[in-house]
Amino acid sequence: MTPAINAARQAKVPFQVHEYAHDPKAESYGEEAAVKLDLPPARVFKTLVVSLDGKELAVAVVPVSGMLDMKACAAALGAKKCDMAEHKAAERSTGYVLGGISPLGQKKRLRAVIDASARGFDTVFVSAGRRGLEIELAPADLARLTGGVFAALSRG
Repeated sequence: MTPAINAARQAKVPFQVHEYAHDPKAESYGEEAAVKLDLPPARVFKTLVVSLDGKELAVAVVPVSGMLDMKACAAALGAKKCDMAEHKAAERSTGYVLGGISPLGQKKRLRAVIDASARGFDTVFVSAGRRGLEIELAPADLARLTGGVFAALSRG
């Protein structure tokens, strides 16, 4: 049980948890999840903590098959500039470790933006709050639980 799973359960949204044996040598947590769960990488989303104008942290939820477009992320969240947050700051504000950061159940709920491609799937997969654990839920439920908005964020 993780705070992410608890958040979905308390909100009474339909979800499924998927567990796999995490390899500490894996170079990409998201790609590892897609391979081990036998899913298209476009359906597995990574949660990236970003810094907006150097003042505020937020999360960008993008497919593991793509790269975050920083300008698009800044625009979607009403900022001038968007950079990746420092690892320690991301872990401290979310309460999760890198590679297990979930958009759900964060210690301090950060503003969220979700890549618009998520709406093309009945369900998507995001971290359930630890490495080797994914939660599957509808994109609309993900947006509702995070307070997130959809925007074109991914390139590649």
